[in-house]
Amino acid sequence: MKGDTMALLKAEHVTKQYGGRTIIKDINIELHRGELVSLLGVSGSGKTTLFHVLSGLIAPEEGRVFLEGEDITAHPGKISYMMQKDLLLPHKKIIDNVSLPLVLHGTKKKEAREKADPLFEEFGLDGTQYQYPCQLSGGMRQRAALLRTYLSSGGVALLDEPFSALDTITKSAIHRWYLDVMEHIDLATLFITHDIDEAILLSDRIYILNGSPGEIKDEIIIKEKKPRAEDFYLTDRFLEYKREIIRRM
Repeated sequence: MKGDTMALLKAEHVTKQYGGRTIIKDINIELHRGELVSLLGVSGSGKTTLFHVLSGLIAPEEGRVFLEGEDITAHPGKISYMMQKDLLLPHKKIIDNVSLPLVLHGTKKKEAREKADPLFEEFGLDGTQYQYPCQLSGGMRQRAALLRTYLSSGGVALLDEPFSALDTITKSAIHRWYLDVMEHIDLATLFITHDIDEAILLSDRIYILNGSPGEIKDEIIIKEKKPRAEDFYLTDRFLEYKREIIRRM
């Protein structure tokens, strides 16, 4: 937590049930401006259900969600949510894929393209505007999906295992790139992963969500400055974090 400063995104006492079964229970989390916070837990612990609540796609049985102090519970479209697959539309050019959220919110196609186009260089995508998804590598498709997410973000992005399908070398490169982009565009990120190494390398803080129903079991603060050194995962400090997380899960 960052002292007494107002959280950019905050969930208070969120509980969600399906068919009479409680999936997540009494969840309290915060995301502050400029942070990357990971939600770490095993499959079935309710991570994606929590994201559905935070994004407004579903209403909780109990609890509220706030964005900069505004109650956004069950109000979709306030913050962006990127799922595991990039979900780019194969028949649309990349510029129209990434500007789609603007069009869906009433912006004319030409104006949406004009707003999106200057960001292609920032996201390492310049020159791909008029290509189709099938012409891009997996890493480039993820960058395009992240740009689309940013254009509908409201300053907050919810990412659900967005890098899990990438090979190790590509994943490492896109990790460094994403942290750099976050800093430049002032984007806060809540990040689902079940990969402990990834959580340690990327996060300012890590929430551990586990159990049935899923509950926040602990919070780990990663003190090392980002971006971390390329060999950080080989250090004793990294292994200390990893052992601590495994012990608490």
